[in-house]
Amino acid sequence: MQKQNGFTLIELVVVIIILGILAVTAAPKFINLQSDARASALQGVKGAIQGANGLVFAKAALAGEEKKGGATDALRGDVDIGTGTNAITQYGYLQADLDELNNAVDADFGTADTNDWKVVVANGTATITQQGAPEEVTGNDPKACKLVYTEAADAETVPTYVITDNGC
Repeated sequence: MQKQNGFTLIELVVVIIILGILAVTAAPKFINLQSDARASALQGVKGAIQGANGLVFAKAALAGEEKKGGATDALRGDVDIGTGTNAITQYGYLQADLDELNNAVDADFGTADTNDWKVVVANGTATITQQGAPEEVTGNDPKACKLVYTEAADAETVPTYVITDNGC
């Protein structure tokens, strides 16, 4: 009889099963696709709002509405953006308002947990979070997965867009 060199079929199968188990348990720690997808979606919403704001400002400038703004809708600009509903603008840009964001951007913005994107509006800012994203953590190690849109404060400033994605 000759002496066998190498592995038997059973040993090979056992090694493959062990490697499969290790891969299944270790891969999610190295490949966090859900977090990357949420961060990318926030970037997409930011880009959509920025693009809409560019078009709204161009229309406002053509209509002479880019200098209008204030605390009430009567003081603000009113621009036809082609959606069937005029956009009420703050110094030529979109207001940080749920209705104006829905009017200008084709997304499911809302205040309920049933919407794709949840929007909380307060004092000229709109905080946008994705449905299913982890809740914001405050304290010593704050974490969040959100976009904060701040409308223009006067005719000399532009809106700001701040993404915090360390908690996605």
